[in-house]
Amino acid sequence: MDGTRIAVAGASGLIGSALVRSLVSDGYEVVRLVRRAPRGPGEVRWDPERQEVDVVGLTGCTAVVNLAGVGIGDRRWTEAHKRAVRDSRVLGTAALAEAVASLDEPPGVFVNGSAVGFYGDTGERAVDEDDPPGDGFLPSLCVEWEEAAAAAQEAGVRTVFARSGLVVARGGGAWARLFPLFRAGLGGRLGDGRQYWSCIALHDEVAALRHLIDTGELSGPVNLTGPEPRTNREVTAAMGRVLHRPTLLPVPAPALRLVLGELADDTLTGQRVLPTRLLQSGFAFAFPDIEDMVRAALA
Repeated sequence: MDGTRIAVAGASGLIGSALVRSLVSDGYEVVRLVRRAPRGPGEVRWDPERQEVDVVGLTGCTAVVNLAGVGIGDRRWTEAHKRAVRDSRVLGTAALAEAVASLDEPPGVFVNGSAVGFYGDTGERAVDEDDPPGDGFLPSLCVEWEEAAAAAQEAGVRTVFARSGLVVARGGGAWARLFPLFRAGLGGRLGDGRQYWSCIALHDEVAALRHLIDTGELSGPVNLTGPEPRTNREVTAAMGRVLHRPTLLPVPAPALRLVLGELADDTLTGQRVLPTRLLQSGFAFAFPDIEDMVRAALA
């Protein structure tokens, strides 16, 4: 893989940093997109909100991966935070897609982040890539996010939307908050616990992203979730078993709404999302079940 260049936006985040480590360990040359002045040839300057990209720095890249965006669950959903979440994804995606399309020799693939929030609240109904978007802030965000990549698609670049589920990892995301609570014996189901969580181990998330880069027949939306979605009640029980802690303290819905505001409504609903296209393309999960994912995160 010597000399093979892959550009990654969002390289400092939980998933991006893990992807970069994986690529570098296998001999790829990784170009990181950064918002400050570049500190060497392995960095390219960009400003997603201003839709500015140093296009020259992308020359020679065989793939561009966009995982950048303000954290969705980092704080209460004020109108200002929702606008920041939206702009960081939609404007950043449009800027990268246009930069990719402008290259004399564009990369073979543009992998753009998305999320299972696309489907909204699915209840007990299982959904996959053939299902339409749901209603609400997250589904409308995901639709705009994916539509923003139009320039790359129109330029003939194979474009894949990685609709990621909840990534199980100690270093970030929802589980960075859950693990300390459960270790302290304070973990419990959220609301009635019947909402489905579509989860994926960090190891499998990275492997799936690399699969999207390498698999030429994949384009459009691909769900990056484990093959067996579980309810919040089942996830809670699995956490208790692995950590050997009680899980007797449910968090009632009114308390969640008090703490999280509008975000609580998405926490109390769920998506039962299946990775149909990923499995059909030959991808094999290393950690298919929620207990496997939790143990992998703790290893």
